[in-house]
Order: sequence, then C-alpha cells, then structure tokens
Amino acid sequence: MTVACTEEKAVETAAPAATEQAQPAVATFANEREKQSYVTGAFMGQQMTRMLEAYKELGIELDAKQIEQGIVDGINNNSQVEEAELQEVLAALESERMEAVQALQAKMEEEQAKATEEAKAAGVAFLAENAKKEGIVVTESGLQYEVVEAGEGDSPAATDTVEVHYRGTLIDGTQFDSSYDRGQPATFPLNQVIAGWTEGVQLMKPGSKYRFYIPSDLAYGERGAGDSVPGNSTLIFDVELLSVNPSAEAVQ
Repeated sequence: MTVACTEEKAVETAAPAATEQAQPAVATFANEREKQSYVTGAFMGQQMTRMLEAYKELGIELDAKQIEQGIVDGINNNSQVEEAELQEVLAALESERMEAVQALQAKMEEEQAKATEEAKAAGVAFLAENAKKEGIVVTESGLQYEVVEAGEGDSPAATDTVEVHYRGTLIDGTQFDSSYDRGQPATFPLNQVIAGWTEGVQLMKPGSKYRFYIPSDLAYGERGAGDSVPGNSTLIFDVELLSVNPSAEAVQ
C-alpha cells in the first residue's frame, strides 16, 4: 500500500513538469537584425514543410533529416554532392514531380468525366419519370414545368428585366442557391441567364409561382457552376415572378 501511494504521488508530481516542458520556448534576441534572421529561417522552414507535404501527396516522400543536413552543408559551403550532380538530381526530381502531377490531373479528369456522365444519365432518367406526372408540361426544348400558382398580367419578353424570388436544387434535393434565404429578390435581364430560365420565365405572369425542371443543356452544361452545381446537372427551380420591367424597346 505504501509503495502504491508513493508511485501515485510521483506521477502527480511529474505531471506539471511534463506540461511545462511541452510549452514552446520563448525566443530572445540581442537585436532586431537577429530576430529578422531567425524569422527568415523559420519562414523557410515552414515553406519547406509545405513543400514536403505537397511532394508526399504526389507519392514522393523526401527525407526531412537529409534535407536539413543538406541545408546546413549548403550554408557552410560543404555540400557532399558536386554541383553538376546536384543539378542532375534536382532535374530528375522535378521530372518525377511533373509526371506525378500529370498522372494526378489525368485521374481527376477521368473521375470528373465519369461523374458528369453519371449526372447526365441520372438527369435523363429523372426527367423521363417526371414527365409522366400529372400537371407537368414539357416544352419542345425539353424544359419541364408545373404551375404552382397562377398570376395575372403580361408575361415578360426575353429582353425585359424581371424581379423574382427563387430556390434552386439538384435532383437529389440539395439546395445550391436561394434568394429567399438571402432575404432579397433577384433582378436581372431575362436574356442574360441560363436558357431554361429565359424560356421558362417568359411563360409566367406577375404573381405566379412555377416549378421548373431544367435539363443540363438548358442549364450550366458540362462545366457546371462552381462547386455547388456539378457538370451535366439537371436542376429544379421554384420561381416566383414578382414584377416585370419592360425594356425600352418594348415600351416604344
């Protein structure tokens, strides 16, 4: 019992010391130039760490200790490798890095192409089933829509400016944009948006609410839109037409 108690006390006593040792030392410098020199070295070290991580992501693992030794030898003008061989090794490393980058890019492009093909197929299947539902109207272009709430007045022309509230989602229900969430309607010339919007909103009257099902070729196509809309995505928009501001040509 005495031994057990003694060991516990020893552990309790040692714990604060271990905590203190884990704290980073506070550097002191004789003058500002000395501090600048240290900071320069620290910055170079951080850059080197990021470089090592970038190489590792490409499948190239460099030895940090050897890099450190090489830096020291280089500073002391005591390199263990002749200049000609040094340049040769660096060129070979750069060639290996470039090959790895190209392989990674090719893999990413392949995965993206596969994803866009799958998105296209999923959109086609979705629209085929959606067209069978009651109340869905399919236009000649392939745009699908349903009237949620009818409005009154004149429909806008493609050259008019419209004020709308809207919510956009992918076919899996993921929301990627919403003027409702921003608390402010959007205003834009109708001929300066995606083709599905230009066609669809011209079918609406002020005060109406429509739901549009827009094929990818009438939306953002193969490129998609940023990270939120993958390429070849079929989109669903709930649109509320608030007002129409006719173009100057239409007024005349």
